[in-house]
Amino acid sequence: RVAITAGVDRLSDEAKLCGLILRVKAELSHRKATHEEMCRTYLREIEHLYYKVDYDGGKDEGPDSSRAKMDALCKYIYRYDSTDRIRTRAMLCHIYHHALHNRWSEGRDLMLMSHLQQSISHADIPTKILHNRTMVQLGLCAFRKGLIQHAHTTLNEIQSSQKSKELLAQGLSTQRMSERNLEQEKIEKQRQIPFHMHINLELLEYSYLTCAMLLEVPHMAAHQFDQRKKLSRTFHYQLRNAEKSPLIGPPDSMREHLVAAAKAMMKADWKTCADTLLAHKIWNLMPHAEEVKAMLRQKIKEESLRTYMFTYSACYDSISPLVLSQMFSLTNAQIHALISKMILNDELKASWDKPTDLLMLHRAESSKLQSLTKQTADKLTYVMDNTEKMLQQGTPFTSKGGSAPSGLPWNSTWSNINKSGGQGNSYNRTGGNNYSGNNYSGNNSYSGNRNNNYQGNRGGYQKRNYDSANNAGYNRRTGGNYNNSGYNNYNRKQNYSQNYSQNAY
Repeated sequence: RVAITAGVDRLSDEAKLCGLILRVKAELSHRKATHEEMCRTYLREIEHLYYKVDYDGGKDEGPDSSRAKMDALCKYIYRYDSTDRIRTRAMLCHIYHHALHNRWSEGRDLMLMSHLQQSISHADIPTKILHNRTMVQLGLCAFRKGLIQHAHTTLNEIQSSQKSKELLAQGLSTQRMSERNLEQEKIEKQRQIPFHMHINLELLEYSYLTCAMLLEVPHMAAHQFDQRKKLSRTFHYQLRNAEKSPLIGPPDSMREHLVAAAKAMMKADWKTCADTLLAHKIWNLMPHAEEVKAMLRQKIKEESLRTYMFTYSACYDSISPLVLSQMFSLTNAQIHALISKMILNDELKASWDKPTDLLMLHRAESSKLQSLTKQTADKLTYVMDNTEKMLQQGTPFTSKGGSAPSGLPWNSTWSNINKSGGQGNSYNRTGGNNYSGNNYSGNNSYSGNRNNNYQGNRGGYQKRNYDSANNAGYNRRTGGNYNNSGYNNYNRKQNYSQNYSQNAY
């Protein structure tokens, strides 16, 4: 309580500090100070203005509005600043202010034109924290505007890291206390932003998971036989945790509300989904709460329709849009627009029959067996491509334990495979049987008979013959016969992609 009181007392001095900044700015203007000094003073004023909401919407476009002040201060820095840090921080504050007041287009365009995401990795830590706060605020702005895909993409980087509190400098995680010493902890505490500038982390997580639900549930219905394609691993993690619970009661926490709403959407029950999702009190903390709730209810209707069509389209030969309109409380035009978009994106195999005003469904969806067969073919193609690349690069074909695959007639490792253009190859095989000094010269060919010394426990065999067809040489790339007579009488054939055969000893 003492700390809270001290923080409130300290916050009451902000008005005095802002007045002092204005006096310094006026004094520097009177003395005709350098642009560098003026930019630093302007940045101080921006940092005390960018996070404040202009609640009087009527003054948003006036000359005395916060938008006009931010534009004037930031444009001066854009023009005269010679240091990257001041310009970067001013631009991030400008984007944050746009996003805070639901100006999505202006904030997004300024972020894309500045290319800050490409250079922010070289910035200092306070600037990185400001960048994270700006991206979060931009994602929340897209969410309030109903741009679910943009909101999910923007918030995904922060939320998927499971370290949003540290990335936004709004506290230290107790789970990672062992990863830092006392000195590092002291430095991180000094970087924490004041409480009145915090972003509600629970509202942020709920907004992100709501976006993930609206995108993931129809995606799961469209790819029910291929669960590898996941848009949000965080959302799937919440679903798996809910399934592990032995007793499922009425939703209480934020995540329980979300999981219950997602399960209702999987059944295309949009009313239960909307009532469950919007029943949580966290939505009252969202700016323009009633508009956001109406937007979410409309999005739930649309995504529930998409889920229904993906799940049950195989059960219909035709369906009337009037039936869908009654089921999902959407107008006929909205039904027609949504389904036409699905047809154009090749998500639904159907067509409109104008004389009867019916949706004719074509049963072109693959069965479970066909989907599994396709997945197996894709995996085999992937393995075959990787094997061909390894053979083309001359990578040793060994198993995890360092020995040759069991299909080979010997148990040895291949090492030191050196290729030097037309100078030939030098092979050195070590393992169960040791060979040394096998030199092959020429353009990857074997000519005549070669005498080689065997080193190992195989006494009595001191000669190795390499015979080629008509003694004209052997080319590994084009194929041929490799004959080796030795101490065993059995032959074993191995086929490789180079298309040669080998009779082993």
